[in-house]
Order: sequence, then C-alpha cells, then structure tokens
Amino acid sequence: MKIVDLETILVNNVEPYLGGRYWLFVRLTTDEGIVGLGERPSGNATNLDAQISLLQDLGQQFVIGENPFDVEKLWQRVYASRHDYRHPSLSMTPALSAIEMACWDIIGKALNQPIYNLLGGKVHDKLRAYAYMPTEGIWENPAKAGEIAEKLVAAGNSACKYDPFTPFFPQPRDFSLKTIRHVAKIFESIRAAVGDELEIGIGTHGQFSTAVAIRVAKELEPYSPYWFEEPVPPENVDEMARVAAHTSIPIATGERLVTKFEFAQVLQKQAAQIIQLDLGQCG
Repeated sequence: MKIVDLETILVNNVEPYLGGRYWLFVRLTTDEGIVGLGERPSGNATNLDAQISLLQDLGQQFVIGENPFDVEKLWQRVYASRHDYRHPSLSMTPALSAIEMACWDIIGKALNQPIYNLLGGKVHDKLRAYAYMPTEGIWENPAKAGEIAEKLVAAGNSACKYDPFTPFFPQPRDFSLKTIRHVAKIFESIRAAVGDELEIGIGTHGQFSTAVAIRVAKELEPYSPYWFEEPVPPENVDEMARVAAHTSIPIATGERLVTKFEFAQVLQKQAAQIIQLDLGQCG
C-alpha cells in the first residue's frame, strides 16, 4: 500500500471560535482508495497559509509514495532529514502529528480495527472528564464561583478547571499578595458551596516566576486543588521542578510540549505529576 495524495482541508469555525478560528485537516489517500484524516491544531491564527504550505511541503518531500503502515519510519524520516526539523517545534511537529494521525486512520480502516486495539487494547470503558468554569463576573464577585460550582455538580460534573489570574501574559511575571489572596476567596467560595464534590484544577498558562508560583501554591493548598497547570513557562523544566518540590498540589504540564524528548525531561526531573499531552500536536 502506498500514499498517493495529500490534501489540506480548511474549515471555518463559528463564533466564539472555541478551538480556534479555523480547523485544519490533512487527508491522505492510498493507491487502494483508503482515506485517512488527521488534524493540525491551528490555534487562533487568522492566516493559515504557512501551516498549509508546510503540510503540503512535508507531503511532497516525505509522505507521497510511502507505506502508511510505516509510521515510525515516516516520523523519523521527517524529523531527521532536514536541519530545521531536527528539534521540537510548535510549528513543524503539529504538522507531523496530523500526518501521523491520518496514517493511523488508514491503518485502522485497512485492518477494520479501532486504533486502540492496535496500540495495546482497551484499558478503560469510560474516562473521567472535567468542565471548564466560566470566568465572567467571578473576579468581581467571588461568591459567584460557588453558584457556578453548584450548577456544575448538579449537571453531573465531578471536576472542573478554572483560570483565576489575568492577564494571561503579565510583564513582569508577578502578582501581588492582595491579588493572590483574592483568588483564594474564589476557591473558598467553591469549597463552601460544594465541599469535596468538585475537584478544581488551576489553569495558569505559565504566567508566574518560580517565586510567585510557589507563593500562589502555598495560598491555595488549603483548598486541595486537583492540579496546578503550567505554573511557570513549560520550557523551564528545572524551575517547574522547583515549584513541584515546594507544594503538595500536583503539577500538570504538557499542552505546549512536543516530542518524547521534551516529555522525557519533565519526567526525569520530576517536574510534574500529571502529563497533559495534546495529541494533535505533540508528535
């Protein structure tokens, strides 16, 4: 079996553009007529010409004419063949993820098997999910967080994530003690409303310096958060490990890491207890 064509498909999203303004897919077709689809996360880019061009370039150089079953060979060929591709990248690696995803789609269809059977078999019959707590009005009125938490629990949720700190990208990466303790009031409101019926993950997008991240963790530990996500920029693995060593809250990271090489550093340095791979881009 050989791949004979690679196409890109651009789909317009609708407001409020959850998941990005556009959705970008790659479609591989084989000489046996089997079609595989993969997705390249586009973020919030308003012009995807560069992303589309990269997918088409990869297809012409490395994918057309290859056997879709040779996933590892194809991955290594792309990653190692060009000087500018031999490094974890949030530009190239998501494109490679989309192609790999499409190859697995073809493999599953060719063998008439779900992909999980080809990756070791099913382990869970169902997986736990979490809701995202809306932020509107909570900062001005922390009690509103408790009201929303009650609604989430009533709807059947057992966990949620909340992004309490704005701006997302402060300069410097600092928040005052007054701000941190105001955030603590929000978590206090949630616990007062629903007790331990709702796990709370803290989303922070790498907003803090190491010192501020540790300070935030200490203020929020009494409310037993489920995780503290990206307390410092994810590329600063040593600093994330310092935060992890100073708090009882599990550290989570991964949505901006790509390839096994970056994840290996996190695990080796015990920088996080929860790994959040974004399968659409991690490679």
